[in-house]
Amino acid sequence: METSVRPIPDVPALLVRPSGSPAFVVVADVHLGLGGGVGRAEGPPEASGASMAAELRAIVRGEGVRRLLIAGDVKHPIVGTPRALRPVVFDVFSTLLADGLEVAVVLGNHDVGLAPYLPREVEVLPAAGVVHGGVGVFHGHRWPAPAVLEAEILVAGHLHPGYRFAPTPEHPDGKRRCWVRVEFPPHPRSAAPHRRRERPEIRAREMVVLPAFNPIAGAEALNRDRPARGRSFLYARFLARGTSRAYLLDGTDLGGIPTPPSPRGRGRGAPRAPTGR
Repeated sequence: METSVRPIPDVPALLVRPSGSPAFVVVADVHLGLGGGVGRAEGPPEASGASMAAELRAIVRGEGVRRLLIAGDVKHPIVGTPRALRPVVFDVFSTLLADGLEVAVVLGNHDVGLAPYLPREVEVLPAAGVVHGGVGVFHGHRWPAPAVLEAEILVAGHLHPGYRFAPTPEHPDGKRRCWVRVEFPPHPRSAAPHRRRERPEIRAREMVVLPAFNPIAGAEALNRDRPARGRSFLYARFLARGTSRAYLLDGTDLGGIPTPPSPRGRGRGAPRAPTGR
């Protein structure tokens, strides 16, 4: 059976079925603590640890798998884990483990100081990413390990992709989370020696960028043309190397995403990555 990745309909989670390995679910950008304030660890109910833990349990159970991988940004505070947030983090993962799940975390840029407050059964993986059954998973804020780039399929978070539409009662700011799928051109594999490169080449055939799992996390409006800031790394190094399309959580195809040229070909006047929250 060929390795496959499939967005789970209507939720920001990806089902990965590796060739010869057990299937697992991947999410990214949980951002525990987002919306909290002084003396209050959590934000609104829909973004609370208990709510998101329950949703994660339901998603994994619904797909009949036993392994969950979080591709970075478990918590929202960038540096350290505030005292009030520590029991929230522990309780979320304890809930998942109590359900018999295997849980692993690839560290993201918001996860500094996270590890000491996780249950010891949670596998903590470096920000450079991990490979499971031909699928390379990393957060997306830094260059992944060479082994990850050798994977057949790449999965990342960090971008918080979304699209802006006319405001509705359900979406008053008009933004809706979406997926990004990138198809890379075939990479020639030559046995001939080559010059040393600054960065290893991407040998994957495709890449999936996950929407943020936290429902109140901001979204980058991919259909707006504004200067790229913060998340331009994924655009310039990955999306610009292939053909990118966006899809809503319900599977609606939003069409191609304009991306900047790769860094080698960028010049004055070149189009910028469309971002902007």
